[in-house]
Amino acid sequence: MSFENLKAGIDLLMQEIVERPEDAHVLQEQLREKLAEMRDLGLPLPDDLVRLERYLEEREEGDGPSFENMPV
Repeated sequence: MSFENLKAGIDLLMQEIVERPEDAHVLQEQLREKLAEMRDLGLPLPDDLVRLERYLEEREEGDGPSFENMPV
């Protein structure tokens, strides 16, 4: 899959997270999968998505604020 296709898929997931916060956990996992796919293909990861992934990991560990307060 090309970088543009992966990025478009991530953009759609981000919009779904905003529109369906009740499904955020499932959508977050899909986002992680897309980022992993980009890594596996050796594609560059946008800095904002790397920060978001780190934020989500910290939140799961209980170290970060709630997702609802995350600016998108």
